[in-house]
Amino acid sequence: MTRVLVVDDQFLIRAGLVGLLEAAPGFEVAGEAGDGAEAVRLAAETRPDVVLMDIRMPGLNGIEATERILAQATAPAPRVLVLTTFDLDEYVYGALRAGASGFLLKDSGPERLLAAVTAVEGGDALFAPSVTRRLVEAFARQRGPDPGTGPPPDLEVLTTREVEVLELTARGLSNLEIADRLYISEATVKTHLNRTMTKLDLGSRAQAVVVAYETGLVKPGRRGG
Repeated sequence: MTRVLVVDDQFLIRAGLVGLLEAAPGFEVAGEAGDGAEAVRLAAETRPDVVLMDIRMPGLNGIEATERILAQATAPAPRVLVLTTFDLDEYVYGALRAGASGFLLKDSGPERLLAAVTAVEGGDALFAPSVTRRLVEAFARQRGPDPGTGPPPDLEVLTTREVEVLELTARGLSNLEIADRLYISEATVKTHLNRTMTKLDLGSRAQAVVVAYETGLVKPGRRGG
């Protein structure tokens, strides 16, 4: 049973998401919040598996709420799935940078939403890596580090192969494509990426892509071909 905390400041949207989850087998609504502050409180109280997080809310927005939820969470931390009205949204970039596992457009169909919740709960890639890359590339160089955040992690702690896997991940290649490129198995790719995320203290594949751009490992405009 996947327990989900639903966060949206618009009542009708929130109610629709709650109704969808309650009607679907294998899902349980852990709670619902109408703003970021309430989301932080409920996440600590209910310890959901996944948080469906509206990104643009008055007061504490989805980025700040994501940061606080993940900072205070005990292992295993919840996966945060950001809900947005358009994909090239700088707010979404900020949420991915803060550790959200992925994002989903609010006009996605019910099957897509349920599949997305299941995917992020299991730690899988939510969508084509090129979508994350396109979003990160659009904002990583133009905005730089957020005020109050430290510099990007140092990549010197990574092995040569881990750096290669990180670079290809950030350039939009899937695990299978990376495996073919490096002549290794797909399972080995996952192992290298997991070790990279552990060493850099990252919570999601999307966050790893952000780090690859912000450290200069990958430059905007480069492609995986």
